[in-house]
Amino acid sequence: MIILLMGVSGAGKTAVGEQLACALGWTFLDADDFHPAANVEKMRAGIALSDIDRWPWLTHINERLVALQEQAGNAVLACSALKLAYRERLARGLSDMRVVFLQGDVELIQQRLAARKHRYMPASLLASQFQTLEPPADAITINIDATISDIVARIRAAVAQ
Repeated sequence: MIILLMGVSGAGKTAVGEQLACALGWTFLDADDFHPAANVEKMRAGIALSDIDRWPWLTHINERLVALQEQAGNAVLACSALKLAYRERLARGLSDMRVVFLQGDVELIQQRLAARKHRYMPASLLASQFQTLEPPADAITINIDATISDIVARIRAAVAQ
C-alpha cells in the first residue's frame, strides 16, 4: 500500500509522514527530495511551478512508487499533489494508493510557515498553492488542527477500515 499525504505547504506532510511511516515500519518518501534543480531554483526565487515543471517530477516519483510496489513494499509519500491530475499521475500503475488530505485553514498554515524555514519553499507561494488546490472528493480528510500524534492515530484508524 502507498499512503499519499497531500496538502499545501505547511500542512505537516513531512512531519506527519515521518511519524506515520515510523509507526507502520514503512518507507517514507518526501516528494521535495525528487525535485530537479531547476524546480528548486524557481521556487527559491518565489516563482510558482507550472504544470510543465511538475510533470517530469511527478513521473519520477511514480516510477519510484511502482518499483516499491513491485518489491512488495509499502510507503508513505508526502507530496503536495494539489490537483486531481497530479494525484492520477502519482497513482498510475499502483494497485493500492490511499490519499490522505491534510486540510487546514489559511491562517493556521500561515502561522506554521512563519515559524519554520523550508529549504526552498517561501511562504509567499502559499497563496498560489491554495489557488491550485483541488480538494479530493475521495480521500481521507484529516484536519491538521491537532498534534502530530493525534493526526497519525486518525490516519492509521482510517486506513485500517
